[in-house]
Amino acid sequence: MTVATGTCDLHTHTLASDGMQSPAENVRLARDKGLAAIAITDHDTVAGVKEAMEEGVRSGVTVVPGVEISTRASGKDIHVLGYYVDCGNELFLQRLADLRNTRDERNAKMIAKLRELGVDITMEEVIAGLGRELGPDETVARPHIADVLVGKGYARDMRDAFDKYLGENAPAYVSVPRISPDEACSWIREAGGTPVLAHPGIYGDDRLVREILEQARPAGIEVFHSDHGPEDEKRYQAMADQYGLIVTAGSDFHGARQGVVFHGEIGNRTVSAKVLEQLRQATAGFGLR
Repeated sequence: MTVATGTCDLHTHTLASDGMQSPAENVRLARDKGLAAIAITDHDTVAGVKEAMEEGVRSGVTVVPGVEISTRASGKDIHVLGYYVDCGNELFLQRLADLRNTRDERNAKMIAKLRELGVDITMEEVIAGLGRELGPDETVARPHIADVLVGKGYARDMRDAFDKYLGENAPAYVSVPRISPDEACSWIREAGGTPVLAHPGIYGDDRLVREILEQARPAGIEVFHSDHGPEDEKRYQAMADQYGLIVTAGSDFHGARQGVVFHGEIGNRTVSAKVLEQLRQATAGFGLR
């Protein structure tokens, strides 16, 4: 593989999970921003990767096949990004399907909790709010529920919906059994990919972040993220240096809901596209580390 030049955004979401744009639209946005590469990292699904890669050929943008896996550790939701996974690996696809089934159970319990709180909402409304049929490998997530809460006046905007109802410490939040970060890293490697710890600053617990780095041994860490400030970046760059990790960057782009871009615009956090070669090689050399 020829190492790409330019910059890349390695964390974006599409309609296949909780993003607002199609995979092809994400790629075109990356092209318009002058990016050399973009990763499609939907939650627990690779359903959007094929369309994105086809558009990448047309648009001259390198598309990295990826995924963002939901895990749980020390009572917190932890996300692990997987890059260059084999999107045709049957075992991996079945594992992702199992994770989506768990997410569906969580969603149903959240809707039930919201109704107990006096919120008039149904899952049928949430799915209807998509404005299209839900694909077989696509998933409904909390932002879809938040959209309905805002639309019906129960919250001012997405952030308010999470703070008031859906966030980790909010009254309608539901925790369901999830795999560990260690398992997610293993699954990604078994599917030929490279695991990276997503947005460590969001977890608010650097002790736990270090624990995950030492136990799960991801190949990289997302130092630059839309929700990381300069001090966060400095701390996680130091951790990357200490543990010998690949440094990645991502906007965590989801598109705009109620006129507000969730996390950040495509391309607002980038690293050199030379990182792509590091990600490709990391799993192959894992046994030697």
